[in-house]
Amino acid sequence: MKKGVLILLVLLVLVISPAVFSEQEASHGLGKGEAGSSFYCLVMDMPRPEAGDVRYFITKCGEYTTWKLWPGKEKLFEGKEPHGALLTVYVNKIAFNSLDEKKGMQNGSMIVKENYTSDKKLAAVTVMYKSEKYNPEAGDWAWIKYDPDFNILAEGKVKECIDCHSKAKDNDYILSGSIK
Repeated sequence: MKKGVLILLVLLVLVISPAVFSEQEASHGLGKGEAGSSFYCLVMDMPRPEAGDVRYFITKCGEYTTWKLWPGKEKLFEGKEPHGALLTVYVNKIAFNSLDEKKGMQNGSMIVKENYTSDKKLAAVTVMYKSEKYNPEAGDWAWIKYDPDFNILAEGKVKECIDCHSKAKDNDYILSGSIK
């Protein structure tokens, strides 16, 4: 009987906690489409391919600036339009391991690019996130663009991103360097 009550309590916590955390975090400025709680970071490996969830994931669940840099690139290397004069590219562990294994990018790979002006002012943060079955026509990538304050400027199956990155279709839509 005690074991049954404990299981019931655990289930209630799992069901109620996200709602409680969501209300608390909504009062702190998180919008619709956000992962919604620090509880989310504990139970989810990766976010949904939605800009709000990705923003929460890369800023609250583990600051993306602690990730490894794209291999062979330093911070503030010379960039190209449309991204900016200077770039810094971070990759999550899945992407880094994919690059290391040279088998192509695995689902869950996330690439975060800080886009700077020539005077080193952050202009935007752009993200490529590979999510299984999300966008088969474009390698299952979701593209997201935020302003420096992480307001969403573009998200999803962004035509301009797909058109540009399609030049590297054989390199899994990646322009930053060879992945195989």
